[in-house]
Amino acid sequence: MPHTLPSRHRHGRLVAVLALLGATVCWAGNYLVGAAAVQSITPLDLVLLRWLVALPLLVLLAQRLERPAWREVLSQWRWLVALSLTGLLGYPLLVYVALEHTTALSASLVNATNPALIVLVAALTLRERLRPLTLLGVIIAMAGALVVLSRGDLGVLAGARFGAGELVMLGAVVAWTAYTIIGRAGQGRLRVPPVTAVAVQAAITVVVVAPVSLATGGPSLPMTPQAAGAVLFIAVFPSVLAYLLWSRALSDLPAGSAGVFLNLITVFVAAFTLLAGQPYSLAQLVGGLIVIVGVIVTNVPVLRRGRASVS
Repeated sequence: MPHTLPSRHRHGRLVAVLALLGATVCWAGNYLVGAAAVQSITPLDLVLLRWLVALPLLVLLAQRLERPAWREVLSQWRWLVALSLTGLLGYPLLVYVALEHTTALSASLVNATNPALIVLVAALTLRERLRPLTLLGVIIAMAGALVVLSRGDLGVLAGARFGAGELVMLGAVVAWTAYTIIGRAGQGRLRVPPVTAVAVQAAITVVVVAPVSLATGGPSLPMTPQAAGAVLFIAVFPSVLAYLLWSRALSDLPAGSAGVFLNLITVFVAAFTLLAGQPYSLAQLVGGLIVIVGVIVTNVPVLRRGRASVS
């Protein structure tokens, strides 16, 4: 029989849920604002400017909130470099390239397959248990992604003539999956406070991207107030605030339960798209619904464990 949760614990879980909602809204904004930003800023320069602006904020927050032993943190540079190249460089760069060729809605729908792919890869590489229901959810989510990728045209599926933006988003999904798996593999052996870890990864990303940007004639600084505002939004909300809210939520919720909320990114992008009166297709609607069903089925075991943990 479930026990009544102490009021402090209930309050903590409520705050955690609100924090997760805030984080996913921020990450949904990255798709919408990013789609506008890449019209005047190259994807590579947008990644550079994003982390260049966010870096001092992250360092100040890390120092104030976590007071890390920087020398000990830097001794784990190999792990942090791998995380930086996959999660802070590879993933956003591919997202912004994709947004040059497809809509924010389509990109977010493809991205909604990420939790399912993470579950599958974790089972193969980290030997995490893969339940039959989870496998079914993965298959359903992938089927929904194919509907979005093909834009509802079975002939496209037969000829493998997918849209360029959606294909690049598949690369972004792979990059974030790698980031997550590397992070999970390092848990328990490598301990770095969350904000500090993001700050160091941001610094590595800037060091890697800046020479490339300079060698290709950049960085292309935003020349309009709208472009500058987009960079500032992306640097502050998806890059700093979202990570802080995510870290706050994990102090009261299991990581698996928190991960379910990542699927709300697509829901928020779809909602903002509809509110803005932007066009959408039947394939996006049907494919998105299939993806969401698959994600829900995939996360049923996680939700059951989450309920059991508070009983």
